[in-house]
Amino acid sequence: MSNNWILTTITFLPLVGALGLLFFNKESKKAIAWYATIVAFLGMLVSFPLFWRYDPHGAPFQFEMNGPWIPSIGVNYHVGVDGISILLILLTTVLGFLSVLSSWTAITERVKEYYVMLLILQTGMLGVFISLDFFLFYVFWEAMLVPMYFLIGVWGGPRRLYAAIKFFLYTLLGSVLMLLGILALYFFHGSMTGNYTFDVVTLMEMGRDTSPAWVSLARWIFLAFFVGFAIKVPMFPFHTWLPDAHVEAPTAGSVILAGVLLKMGTYGFVRFSLPMLPEATRHYLPWMLGLSVVGILYGAMVAMVQKDWKKLVAYSSVSHLGFCMLGIFALNEIGLNGGILQMINHGISTGALFLIVGLIYERRHTRMISDFGGLSKQLPVYATFFLIMTLSSIGLPALNGFIGEFTILMGAWHIPTGFHLPIPFTSKALLFSGKVWSVCAVLGIVLGAAYMLWLYQRTMFGKLDKPENQGLKDLSFREVMTLAPLVVLAFWIGVYPKPFMEILQPSVQRIVQQMSESAPQTARLVPTAAAAGASRRSGSVKAPVAERVHE
Repeated sequence: MSNNWILTTITFLPLVGALGLLFFNKESKKAIAWYATIVAFLGMLVSFPLFWRYDPHGAPFQFEMNGPWIPSIGVNYHVGVDGISILLILLTTVLGFLSVLSSWTAITERVKEYYVMLLILQTGMLGVFISLDFFLFYVFWEAMLVPMYFLIGVWGGPRRLYAAIKFFLYTLLGSVLMLLGILALYFFHGSMTGNYTFDVVTLMEMGRDTSPAWVSLARWIFLAFFVGFAIKVPMFPFHTWLPDAHVEAPTAGSVILAGVLLKMGTYGFVRFSLPMLPEATRHYLPWMLGLSVVGILYGAMVAMVQKDWKKLVAYSSVSHLGFCMLGIFALNEIGLNGGILQMINHGISTGALFLIVGLIYERRHTRMISDFGGLSKQLPVYATFFLIMTLSSIGLPALNGFIGEFTILMGAWHIPTGFHLPIPFTSKALLFSGKVWSVCAVLGIVLGAAYMLWLYQRTMFGKLDKPENQGLKDLSFREVMTLAPLVVLAFWIGVYPKPFMEILQPSVQRIVQQMSESAPQTARLVPTAAAAGASRRSGSVKAPVAERVHE
């Protein structure tokens, strides 16, 4: 397949497959499930060549296709990927396939419509990660909203309409503000250069502009982007839609929501806010770090008191995504590497945990933790998968969560900025430095281990004293095949993360370099030459060696 067409093929294959479903008889449920599974599997296979064809040291964006779409307003069909996009595309296609596979027995009503929505949703998500034109990006961003709304609202739980409407309104509000930010970029760039364009690569040059007019406007644009992306992450305090959406969504909807949709918010910060709005990013940095740490601790503490199995996993996402944001806004190479890798890790671990919750819900039709106990005796294979993904979620060494959290903490420790918080009734103030952020994040890890191990102990160990649990069947071959790929990925990244880091590192280096080039001379982050050379020689992640340069 031509490199120029591979991204378009990957993105629109699920949509074409969804259109093919329209010709199926709605009563042919098994044939529909097989067809949707084959389409999702083909989409996953087509995405794999990106991993080995991509040259980390080649052009910043590869597999590009760029042609006029609406030339009268400067809109192009411009797609391309870097190392960050590729890993997210692979995560999307893998979880998309596993979500379809997991739905065979979970969905029994309106099966054809369900798979149509699931495949359309996948096209929308993939489009977000390949778009290098803001107009195209926004179209895909909005396109995924509709199928997700229907997945929750039609196939969700008892409070599905409330959850679906809440999800829709929150996301729509963020999208509108993001659109205002995009239009402000478009018109300012056009007025200054005469070139009215939505091209992302062209607009990234605005990051080097230090004029007072742009600096002032950029801070407002950052806030507009912040609301749009923070709702999607979700960051505290924009997270309140997430638990309802997760609890009411069908299993596949929760897997896609946690595994991919939330990453669209963190991806937006990495792709747009950091390189395009570097001065505004530094201006709001203390608040971004503060909200990230609050999210880590708040999500963990609320998860600890949950009685609903699925809601506990949902609140754990708030905490884990806070870690991702802390790494991203460390604004150094190792922190950013860790934040992005942890996005992938969260998709793997939490996606698997939602599959695990869904499997037990199919058997018991309850998610209350108190309704379980001693399941490891009845379901040993299920308990084994659950244990592995629990340990992955809490960051046990040799599993994927460890490398992500470890690199984030290293990056956060070296955050070269802080702000003073006055202590009431005294003349003193607390300095919130990188070390403070790291200590708070470590507390979040401890709390995360507490609630996940407590959940496992309550459900898997103890007496099998409830009659409803005594006749449960262990995992079928299909269910094992649904979880096995995620277990393999968890061990692969945990034991040998080098292939993933090598793909990420050049893209991350470019973002950090763009941030440094735009920094004032009195507070510029400059990677030391010795460390940069050592990093290139070893092919490993560069340590967060950044020093302040003063005039």
